[in-house]
Amino acid sequence: MKKSELIDQLAKDYPHLYHRDIEKVVDVFYNSISEALANGQRVELRGFGAFSTKERGPRIGRNPKNGERVAVPRKKSVYYKPGKELKERINSSN
Repeated sequence: MKKSELIDQLAKDYPHLYHRDIEKVVDVFYNSISEALANGQRVELRGFGAFSTKERGPRIGRNPKNGERVAVPRKKSVYYKPGKELKERINSSN
């Protein structure tokens, strides 16, 4: 589901709310998660999962076109761990 699809679905589920207000709420939600992760914080949504960042050290990689060795700098990546309820819900639908 894309962000625009989420907004449209929420607008259908809550017709008494303006579409622009729903869009603002979703933007605040996304931006809050992004900002917290950028500041090194962990974000936990009970029942859904937890987002955190992990630092990956520098390494030597290879250019897939020509096989040359390339230095890949240290960087952070987002890590997601699903919550127990989400796992159970996904596995029970099979």
